Amino acid sequence: MAAKTAAKDISVDEKLQQLWALQEIDTKIDKIRILKGELPIEVKEMEDEIAGLHTRLANSEGEQNELLEEIKNRKNAKSLAKELITRYEKQQNNVKNNREFDALSKEIELQKLEIQLCEKKIKDAEAKIDAKAAGVEETQQLIKDREKHLKNKKKELEKIIEETDNEEKELQKLSDKQAKKVEERLLKAYTRIRGAYKNGLAVVAVLRDSCGGCYAKIPPQRQMEIRSRKRLITCEHCGRIMVDWEDQPKD
Repeated sequence: MAAKTAAKDISVDEKLQQLWALQEIDTKIDKIRILKGELPIEVKEMEDEIAGLHTRLANSEGEQNELLEEIKNRKNAKSLAKELITRYEKQQNNVKNNREFDALSKEIELQKLEIQLCEKKIKDAEAKIDAKAAGVEETQQLIKDREKHLKNKKKELEKIIEETDNEEKELQKLSDKQAKKVEERLLKAYTRIRGAYKNGLAVVAVLRDSCGGCYAKIPPQRQMEIRSRKRLITCEHCGRIMVDWEDQPKD
C-alpha cells in the first residue's frame, strides 16, 4: 500500500522519466527481436536460391542427356541409311526394267538426304551440348560458392543470435525492473499504446514541432504544456505519450 501511495506522490516529471527510461529499454529489445526475425529470413532466401540453382542444374543436365540420346538415335538412323543404300545398290544390279532401277535410285537419294539430315542434327546437338556444358559448369561453381557463403552465414548468424539472446535477456530484466517503478495505470496505458504500433513506440519526443510518432504538427500552446511537465499529454492524432526531450528511442 505504501508503494502505491509513493507512486502517486511522485511528480509528473518523474513519471515521464520513468516511462521514457522504460521506452528506451523496450526499444532496444524491439531492435533485437526485429534483427532475430530478419536473420532467419536472410538464410532462408539463400537456401531457396541454392535450391533454385540445383533445379536449374538438373534441368540442364537433363537437356544434355536428351541431346546425347538424340545424337545416338541420329547415328543409328545414319547407319541404317547407309545399309539401305548398299542394299538398294545391289538390287539395282538385278532389276528387270528402267522403272525398277529409277525407283531404287530415288530410294538411294532419299537415304543420302537422310544421312545429310542426321549429320546436321548431330552437329547441331553437339554444339548445344557444348553450350550447355559451359552453363552447367558455371552453375556448379555458383552453387559451390553460394553453399560456402551460406555455411559461413549460418555460423555468423548462430553467433549473432546467441549474443543477442544474452543481450535480450539482460534487457528484459532491466525492462521488468523499470516497469515495476511505473504507476500501474500508466504502465497499462503504455503497454496498450506499444501494442497498437509496429515500432512499439508509446512515448515519443516532440521533434520539429511535430509528434515523434506520427509526425502530426503540434500547436505552440500544446508544446508549452508538454514542456511544463505538469500533466501527461498524448498526441491528439496517434495517442502516444509526448515528452519534450530531444533524444528519443529510434524505431
